[in-house]
Amino acid sequence: MSSADTSPDGPADDERTTPRATVAARLTGPGRYPRPVVSLADAEWVWRELGVEALRPGAKPEVVRLAVIVGLTRATGARYGDLLRVRAEDLDLGEVGAHTGEGSVLVRHGKHRTVREHRLAPEVVLVLRHWMDVRLELAAELEGSVPRALLLTVHHTHDNGTTVSSGLPITKQGLVLSWRRFALRTNARYGALRPPLPTRFEQVRRAWTEAGVPDLGREVASAVASVEPSSASEK
Repeated sequence: MSSADTSPDGPADDERTTPRATVAARLTGPGRYPRPVVSLADAEWVWRELGVEALRPGAKPEVVRLAVIVGLTRATGARYGDLLRVRAEDLDLGEVGAHTGEGSVLVRHGKHRTVREHRLAPEVVLVLRHWMDVRLELAAELEGSVPRALLLTVHHTHDNGTTVSSGLPITKQGLVLSWRRFALRTNARYGALRPPLPTRFEQVRRAWTEAGVPDLGREVASAVASVEPSSASEK
């Protein structure tokens, strides 16, 4: 038996630092998060709630977009900044009209923009297909082509006194405010019936990454990453 097997401190460093462990650590983030992370059961409830609401007839575009954000985060471990770099062409949702199966997405993770291809479960593909139709409607009033960014604004916004149309790439602040609105509405709706949701989505994301839920994917050539889409504010 090797010394690594008998060591009270567990496996040696080179055994712990496997590619899978390294990727998982990147998804979770460095060190201990200063705010309490929700339980895995509560995080899964959020996904089920939004996944169902997004597919109801007449669902608001913001709900559909939020379901996309939650579904992609659960599937890939991506943070807001990573999601903002996802473009429509980074998705593989299978053939249009075909029975919904698994798909895939390319995500550029972290400050080094490490490109990884992640598997998408059929239920995430279903929500994404619906969002692709919604985003086309949102960008219908824009001149020219639809923005390449996957996540677009769903409301008309104001920038220095000028009205900005919906259907433009959203910013990180827009995502922050969107989740906060959902959390506050949900907490008011359910009251004492269930634990309140935090107003910071990171406390939900970490429940999945710490439990090893996201697909770690496979790293692909960095040449796949190109110019990042520009963003428009949404408040």
